[in-house]
Amino acid sequence: MNQTAFVTGAGGFIGSHIVETLLNMGWSVKALVHYNSRSQAGWLTPYINTHKGIEIVWGDICDAYQLLNLIKGCDAVFHLAALIGIPYSYQAIESYINTNVVGTLNVLKASLHHKISRFIHTSTSEVYGTAQYQPIDEHHPLQAQSPYAASKIAADKLVESFHFAFNLPTVTIRPFNTYGPRQSARAVIPSIIIQALHSKMIHLGALDPIRDFTFITDTVNGFIAALNADDHVIGQTIQLGTGVALSIDELCSIIFELLGDQFQIVTDPTRIRPEKSEVKALISNNNRAITLLNWSPHVSLKQGLSETIEWIKQHNNLYHSNFYHQ
Repeated sequence: MNQTAFVTGAGGFIGSHIVETLLNMGWSVKALVHYNSRSQAGWLTPYINTHKGIEIVWGDICDAYQLLNLIKGCDAVFHLAALIGIPYSYQAIESYINTNVVGTLNVLKASLHHKISRFIHTSTSEVYGTAQYQPIDEHHPLQAQSPYAASKIAADKLVESFHFAFNLPTVTIRPFNTYGPRQSARAVIPSIIIQALHSKMIHLGALDPIRDFTFITDTVNGFIAALNADDHVIGQTIQLGTGVALSIDELCSIIFELLGDQFQIVTDPTRIRPEKSEVKALISNNNRAITLLNWSPHVSLKQGLSETIEWIKQHNNLYHSNFYHQ
């Protein structure tokens, strides 16, 4: 195939799965991992010097000069690098603007300069805020109920503007609450599982928010479909979700059932978000993904949760059960 994809956020949860899938497809991958003094590449650490199809590079999307050099020679860009924790965005607003907005601008400029054939940008369902109608489609108004959401809306609109103003061939993928192996403990599903493996007391915030959970393999298949689709997807925003949602309380019941034990849920005030900032319901209308990408989810919630539980059990040493990850 002799094609090279540049992946930002490559050492992260979704990014590492995309890298592996691209390698299995025969693509070469230049994987950008946030620079650290320990030369750790996140979930791609086992790939350092072990796979001829991958080049791991350390850097920062906030460095426009570096990106201009790194993207040279690449055919497609998967942009996943971002600050994603919602609670932390209340404390570090400027960091979110610098990374999610300015960083995205830098990746866009470098991609335009090198005439990238497809730019696949990662959005989030959080840009919608609490649903004004359900299920949510791509025409739903955008509402920033957290600084994180505001930064992602700005990034999405920058990508949109580069398509219209400069003809950059962009596709924006908007996942709804992806979960699965390798997800950090800042997310609700691994947080519940990790706590349950160590204690009968599960500390959580609000239990009534409703979410549409999509297993990692289904989300990755949507990204790859956006890469392989004809040019009719260019300029589109396409969301990935199951169309089925449940409350955090209902989610806990399923996880507890799969673990085969009883647990007590404790409301932790430090995990409660500001009242107007809590997004109450996110349920996806996935008709556009079905139509444009021929995509649909294949992994049921119970199957996905079972696989996630087993993976976390096998990698329990990577998590801290008594620490709240923002």
